[in-house]
Amino acid sequence: MRNIDEYGEFCRTVHSVTGVDLSGYKERQMRRRLESLFSRKGYASFMAYAEAIRNDAVARAEFLDKMTINVSEFFRNPGRWSVLEQRVVPELLASSHGGPVTAWSAACSTGEEPYTLAMIMEDGFRGTNYSITATDIDEQAISRAIKAQYPVTALQQIPERYRARFLMNVPQGVEINPDLRRHIEFKRHDLLRDPYPRNIDLIICRNVMIYFTDDVKERLYRNFSEALRPGGILFVGSTEQMFRAKEYGFKVFDSFLYQRV
Repeated sequence: MRNIDEYGEFCRTVHSVTGVDLSGYKERQMRRRLESLFSRKGYASFMAYAEAIRNDAVARAEFLDKMTINVSEFFRNPGRWSVLEQRVVPELLASSHGGPVTAWSAACSTGEEPYTLAMIMEDGFRGTNYSITATDIDEQAISRAIKAQYPVTALQQIPERYRARFLMNVPQGVEINPDLRRHIEFKRHDLLRDPYPRNIDLIICRNVMIYFTDDVKERLYRNFSEALRPGGILFVGSTEQMFRAKEYGFKVFDSFLYQRV
């Protein structure tokens, strides 16, 4: 394994050139990911790869695309989405007193999770005033989410009634119906650097925090708590149980669902 100083210098170069702070990610996982990437591209060391990122726009764009964790699915862990539909959304609607429901899909990757939420809202809560902000650090992932085209293999977890109503056949596979897409605003956001929204009803941030250090996780939990209104819900991934939820201003609502106190 290459020495830690070289990796540290690589991280500093990346931060100065791209604004991405790799120090917040678990080092062993990120080193392994990056070493595999630059070896495939023919670079001999972290420093050689750092110079390419500094001087070559194509290498820089490819790095930004590959270093992010673009793994997402429609209705991933469907039992959790059932709880969201049957308990979370009714709770939020009851406490909104007729106002709009606002949701933030943080680190949304290529858009499957915000589209999943929109399908649930349109199917079970038709006529509800809601909006979804969907963000990711990777601009290429955001572009794919906005395009809203997916291969047929991505549809396995989507209930049949949703497929018929919200998906259109296209040569590339399927495309999300424009009527569903109008409720979602996609934009770039870096969880480690950028300001968080405020007074949000529901935050979905799943299968992302497992890649961060414990210190960063604690900071994100506090930021999410401040972004939610009292009574708002944080929905995390099935490997991201929040221990000591009370310290961050939450109480357990259900498995992997936390309510701001």
